[in-house]
Order: sequence, then C-alpha cells, then structure tokens
Amino acid sequence: MTNAQPLRVGMVGYAFMGAAHSHAWRTAPRFFDLPRTPELTAVAGRNPESVQAAAAKYGWASTETDWRRLIERDDIDLIDICTPGNTHAEIAIAALEAGKHVLCEKPLANSVEEAAKMTAVAQAAAERGVLSMCGFSYRRTPALALAKRMVEDGRLGEIRHVRAQYLQDWLSDADAPLTWRLDKAKSGSGSLGDIGAHSIDAAQWITGLNITGVSALLETFVKERPVGGDFVGLGGHGGSDGPRGPVTVDDAALFTARFEARPDGGADAGPIGIFEATRFALGRKNAMRLEVNGTKGSLAFDFEDMNSLQFYDSALEPDAGFRKIMVTEPSHPYTANWWPTGHGLGYEHGFTHQAVDLVNAIGAGEQPSPSFADALQVQKVLAAVEASAGNQSQWQNVDKEPS
Repeated sequence: MTNAQPLRVGMVGYAFMGAAHSHAWRTAPRFFDLPRTPELTAVAGRNPESVQAAAAKYGWASTETDWRRLIERDDIDLIDICTPGNTHAEIAIAALEAGKHVLCEKPLANSVEEAAKMTAVAQAAAERGVLSMCGFSYRRTPALALAKRMVEDGRLGEIRHVRAQYLQDWLSDADAPLTWRLDKAKSGSGSLGDIGAHSIDAAQWITGLNITGVSALLETFVKERPVGGDFVGLGGHGGSDGPRGPVTVDDAALFTARFEARPDGGADAGPIGIFEATRFALGRKNAMRLEVNGTKGSLAFDFEDMNSLQFYDSALEPDAGFRKIMVTEPSHPYTANWWPTGHGLGYEHGFTHQAVDLVNAIGAGEQPSPSFADALQVQKVLAAVEASAGNQSQWQNVDKEPS
C-alpha cells in the first residue's frame, strides 16, 4: 500500500536481535501489503559511537543514548525492545503508559512478578487502543504455522505426547568469556529462558494447551569463565588467561511436563511432554525441534531443515512412516508473498512475518499474538522449572508460587 499511514518505530538495543528486527522492519512493507508502513525512525543505545554506527548500518534515521528519549518523542508510534531481560519491564511499562505500541523480545521478563505487572499494564493499555506483543518469532516459521493449522484441523486427532528440544553448541568452549547471557541478574536464566522458552511457547501454541506442571533438572557445566573478551553472544572464542567470573545460569535444562486437558473434555488428563534445552550440544547449531503425537497422526519439525515438515497419517500411511512436506507452496502460511514454489526461506523471514502480523493487528485495532498474557504463561512455566530443579526435581504446579 503505497499511501499507507506510517508506523514510526523506535528500537532499544541494536545487537543480534536489533539487527534481525531492523531487517524485518525494512523488509516487511516491500513484500507484504500493510495498513501502515513501518519507518525506522530512531534507535537507542548507551554508546553514542556504537549506536550511530548501528543506525547507519541498519537504516535508522536518528539515534538516542537514552531509551526514555524515544518514549518522549512525538514522532514515534511503537517501541521495539531488543535489550536484556532485566530491562524489559521498565521500558515496556513506560512505553505503554505513554501511549506507544510495544514489541518486546522474549522471554517477556526475568520473573513472573515482572511479567504479571507488564501484562496488567498491557491489558489496560489495550482498552485505550495501545497494543503489545511478545516476540516469539518461531511461531512465524511457515512449517510450524502449518503444523498448528493441521492440529487445529484435526489431522492429528487427540494430542497425547509432545517432544521438544532446542540444541545449540556455541557455549561449549569453556574459555568463551562471560556475557550478559551468563549473568542471571541480566538474563533471568540460561539455556532455559534463552532457547527453552521458544520450545515452551511453540508447544503450547501448536497444541492449544497450556503446561500445568513440571519435574525438572538444571545443570551448569562450566562454573567460571574469563571476564571480558570480544564475545558478543553467538560464536567466538576467549582465552584461558586472566581473571574468571562465576556463571550464574544453567547450561542445560531438562523437564517432563503435563499439559491441561482438552477444553471439550475429550480426555481425563492432558498430554505429557518432555523438553530439553542446551547450548552445549556439539554439532547442533540451531536445532529447534518439535514432535507432536496424536491418536490419528504425528508431526515433526527441525529448524535446521526449516522449510520442511514431517507428517505421519495413520489412516493413509499405516506402513509407510513419515512423509516430508516441503512448506514452500503458496497455500502454506506466509509463503505466497515470497519466492516460487521450492525456493525456501531463512531465519530472518520469521522476524519479517512477526512485523507483518503486528502491523496488521495494529491496523485492525486487534490484539496481536502472542500477547503479554501468553508470554506470562511461558514465564510461569520457566519459574516452575527452576523451582522444581531447586527442589530435587519434585513436581511443581505451574500456577503455584515457587517455594
């Protein structure tokens, strides 16, 4: 839409997620017809030279060195939060109360208390037409969106079992330096919140069922790491010389889970699940995997083969096993706006689809998904996992206050 009203974006943070979000805001209106055209109005960061360099590289029109200035500006409609988790609540609440729409990276916060406060403010803001969304970008992977559609269409029957893994290896070097991702005060948790949160959200979203209880184990393999170093959080190597500081987050998270029963009362108890997240799985670069098993069939997905979905239909293929669906057809979610059939998409497209869905929701005046309330539910699961792991893996109900 060439004459669409602009949606003027102010982004806080410009590292890994900032780069991905910048690309999304630039790309979305070039491939999708949107009710409002995103404009990269301003980016904020503490270091003047670094934020100016980021603005020039990613296409932002201006810079600020204090996120509060973004919220004060009359020429900004939406605040995009791409900062460590310990800053999310303050920025998001201030933005919403100032009448700015908000996109906040996941996890929503570093605690259930913060996430609940953000959710309450977001719900009050929505009554004034000010909208918010949490950035669980994997929902926008076409194959996972197709999986959700197939579950909703009843292709799997009654869901019985979920298996979820998120495996990376970028922290396997014991001499990789400390970063904010390894500091619980800033990140909230390690592999659990950084990548496990994606698995939790995807499993609940695709099945349409919330997790109600967990039994968990957390482990930190490398207890100390070199302080400092040129390590930005993904890739890179440090040295063994010099002072070392404590790692205060988990390196691996494992938990079993029970989901809620189906709303229609089709089962006495909900499905069961098993979840695993680590950044120490050598050879796995971004293996976000999900398998859903039902009474009629099963679906399996691996982000390292992100343009395909494995599907087993017990009625049609009782002896054939899984078949591979190439998720590149115009009838599949999001794909019609991109390339001809068979030409796959990449990691960055999920962020573009996220921007598209958010702008469409704002244009329609409708609550975008996932809402802060959805993200709060994920936060409650994260808290329950930590509580169970801290109590010798005893069962922890999700809605129960951690002991």
